[in-house]
Amino acid sequence: MEQKINGLLRLLKIEFVVMWVLVIALIAGYECGLLEEGSLVGNASAEYVAQLTGVLLAICLIPMSLRIFNLSLTKYIKNLDIEKALNSYRRWSEVRIILLLVVAVFNISLYYWTMDNTGLLCGGMAILASMFCIPGKKRLLSELDLEKTEEEV
Repeated sequence: MEQKINGLLRLLKIEFVVMWVLVIALIAGYECGLLEEGSLVGNASAEYVAQLTGVLLAICLIPMSLRIFNLSLTKYIKNLDIEKALNSYRRWSEVRIILLLVVAVFNISLYYWTMDNTGLLCGGMAILASMFCIPGKKRLLSELDLEKTEEEV
């Protein structure tokens, strides 16, 4: 069981680091001139629609990514046997990271497309929210109520 938990944690940590690497690579691509900046500058209606989309993504997906994991954890995952609970925990952790990655990538790109700070602020919120998703053994054990069984052994 310990090997499965450690393997799951290793995988979740790798996925978390990959999310950060993708965001940093995106920023580096724009800053180095590999990706086009300012493509929407001057087109007021396109800027408005893009910024509205970015803000709505941030408003909807950031709280959803944090809340949906907690709801699935309390209502569904804790009632499963340990094998299925670990698989479900992994799946919901990946969904949470993907939702935050979508918000971060879109809004950081939006910042470079429009050169307006709205995208940067929304992307920053997604990156900040990802700090609440850092995987750890103590966290996994407490969220799945495995601390009791670890102490009993």
